Amino acid sequence: MNPSIFSTELWLPQPRAEIFPFFGEARNLETLTPPWVRFEVLTPAPIAMRAGTLIDYRIRIHGLPVRWRTEIAVWDPPRRFIDVQIRGPYRLWEHTHRFEEKDGGTLCLDDVRYRPLGGALVDWLFVRRDVEKIFAYRQKRMRELFDAPRSGG
Repeated sequence: MNPSIFSTELWLPQPRAEIFPFFGEARNLETLTPPWVRFEVLTPAPIAMRAGTLIDYRIRIHGLPVRWRTEIAVWDPPRRFIDVQIRGPYRLWEHTHRFEEKDGGTLCLDDVRYRPLGGALVDWLFVRRDVEKIFAYRQKRMRELFDAPRSGG
């Protein structure tokens, strides 16, 4: 099975210099993940974000507890970073986060290459919908956190 691709983008009115540091704190992923996933970072703080950093999580997928370990494969502030699953629910999970300055704000781009256990049928029945819902929630939370222009002063 070729990897599935999921891409999304969101423009926020804040400069990249304000958006990217939020992602430099691994625990902020808990804020961006829907409550039904019961996402929890297990790696003790502080987590120094750089290429090679390993981060452990616990999540629930349709009620089943799952441990997940990712590696920060690329750390290129404030432009991008890539996290790759080392252990978890997928045969492949590679998430590229990019941040581009655009129209006085930041264009946040997410590209995910993934290959679920169970192949295309499991992707079609469950995984794709779950990924879409999780990223829709993520965008909603990012809008709540960053959408209002900040006054300089």
